[in-house]
This record gives sequence, structure tokens and C-alpha cells, in this order.
Amino acid sequence: MLMPRLIRKLTLLFTLLFLFLSLTTNAAATTTITQQFKEAPQFYNSPECPSIDQDEIDSEAEPDGDNTIFCSEHAVHVAMTLDAAYIRGSMAAILSVLQHTSCPQNIAFHFVASASANASLLRATISSSFPYLKFRAYTFDDSSVSGLISTSIRSALDCPLNYARSYLANILPLCVRRVVYLDSDLVLVDDIAKLAATPLGEKSVLAAPEYCNANFTSYFTPTFWSNPSLSLTFADRRPCYFNTGVMVIDLDRWREGDYTTKIEEWMELQKRMRIYELGSLPPFLLVFAGDIVPVDHKWNQHGLGGDNFRGLCRDLHPGPVSLLHWSGKGKPWARLDANRPCPLDALWAPYDLLQTPFALDS
Repeated sequence: MLMPRLIRKLTLLFTLLFLFLSLTTNAAATTTITQQFKEAPQFYNSPECPSIDQDEIDSEAEPDGDNTIFCSEHAVHVAMTLDAAYIRGSMAAILSVLQHTSCPQNIAFHFVASASANASLLRATISSSFPYLKFRAYTFDDSSVSGLISTSIRSALDCPLNYARSYLANILPLCVRRVVYLDSDLVLVDDIAKLAATPLGEKSVLAAPEYCNANFTSYFTPTFWSNPSLSLTFADRRPCYFNTGVMVIDLDRWREGDYTTKIEEWMELQKRMRIYELGSLPPFLLVFAGDIVPVDHKWNQHGLGGDNFRGLCRDLHPGPVSLLHWSGKGKPWARLDANRPCPLDALWAPYDLLQTPFALDS
């Protein structure tokens, strides 16, 4: 009788040990960067670029000498999230920004990484490929939003870092008054300074390409539309869908209006009654749709990653292109690695800084 009981106990012990090792390995995979990247070329300002000097920095700047560009109103401030899973896409996006702008030395990057990530490794990875890049890295406390996240139609959308865009006004220094937020699965083929200079008028908080032909009602559940008070949310505005992967944000106005709290209030309601299915996008629509400054569609040729379920190939929208965005399930680096690329993935490939095994051997 003792032997079968002992065998059962040992079996249970080994099963638990296997599960523990599996979870540990998966957790490590999210914080470890196994890929190596090439060094990008250095890019220089054209003669007509404005100079950035200490005299223009306001009193809210920190006193260190490196701070000049990070509080300059002449700089183009770009915010992105950083994590190990999407680092390859981030590297390509950074390279595309630098390559196509007239004033690359006037761009200040603000990277936001999860507090649970290996921030020093992420910084070192960026620095090794872009030794001359002017950037700062900030940590985002996952616990500040994890309790508000509801499960969505795709697990990648439930990552707390996906919600960091809602907290940029709190994370970035007060002296940063305007920022261009970019997702990691895109490349620019035009000067980002043009996008950053989008006029926001007297009171608008953000600008983005909007798509008024999209079925706006589909972004919310029947529970939302059947509720008399909730359905009046858009009564005094003409709401249109916009993609939150490319936005120009006035951080001063965001802070004054306390828009982070307004987004959180909708997320809290979502926890009580399911009013949407799609991650961090619907709260933005609830707060801003119909009140943003529309930007030319060329600044977000989105959806190139297909839908959220199968990630099938898609064509470009009609018209000019300044930014290609692989939103959706399919990412160009994954499809290229699997030897199943979509035709438009060839437009992302020239910005890929991944060091291939052949290059390492040589």
C-alpha cells in the first residue's frame, strides 16, 4: 500500500515542479532579450534645423546638463513603450523615425517599460544599436492599472503596458508639453516633425487620423447601447473611430483635464458591466471620440497586421503613405521569420536591425 501512495506523491511533486519551471521560463522569456541587433548609422541635422540650447529650458527642467533636449519646445518628443516581446519592432520604428526626419538630432525619445521588466537590459539594447540616440527610460507600475483591466478578445491587448499611453502625462516630466505617441509595430516613411506640428486649436487634447466610415457602434456591446444613460455619452458629438497607436497629445491640456482619471472611470465601469471587448481602445473612444483634431489618413495606414483573430494579409488604404502600421494579430517580423510574409511586410524589412546568424558568423 505504501508504494502506490509514494508513487502518487512523487508524480504530483514532479508535476508541480514541471509547472513551476514552465512558468519561470515563460516569465523569463518576457524579460530577456535573446536577439542581437546591428548598430544603426548615425543621422545628422540638416542646416536649417533649429538649435537647442540651455537658454530656452524652463524652470521645470532638472539641473543636469543632459536635460536640455528633454525639456525643449524645439525638440520633437516621441513616446513609445518598450518590452522584450516587441523590442525588434521598436528598433525598426526608431530607425525609421531617424532616417526620414530632417532634424534627427532634435528628437527626444521617451521610452516606457514595465517595472517588472529588465529596464537596464532594454536601455542597453537601445544604446548598443543607437549610441547617439537621445532618450530616457521610465518605469510603469503595472499594479496601477492591472486591477482595472478586463479580458479582451486577444490576450496581447490585456498587457498592462498596453495601457501606459493613458498615463504618459503622469510618467513624463512636466516640462514635456506635447508628445507624439507611437506603437512599436510601425515604420515611418515621412518626417515625424510634420506630424508633431499638427495644430491642436484652442482646446483639443489630441490629434489622430479618424475613420468616420467605420461602424462605430461595433466597438461597444449591446449592453452599452441599450442603457439609456450610457448611450447618451456621444449625444453632443459626432464620434468616429481612431487608432490609438499614433497620436499627437497635448500633455498640458491632458493634465489640466485629468483625462487619465476619466479613462480609469470607464475601465472601472467595464469591470462591473461589460460595455466593450477591445482592450485599451474603447476607453479612449469614450473620452475623446468626436473631440479630436483629425489628421490625414496617410499618417496611420493601419491594419496591416490583419484582424485580431487570424492576422491575414491586407492591402494599403487608397492614398499617400507616411506611416505603415501593422496593427492586428500579424506582425511583420514574425511572418518573415516563419517564411510566410505578406507582400507589405517587405516594406518593413529594410528597417529590421536584427543581427542574423550569418552576419554573426562573418
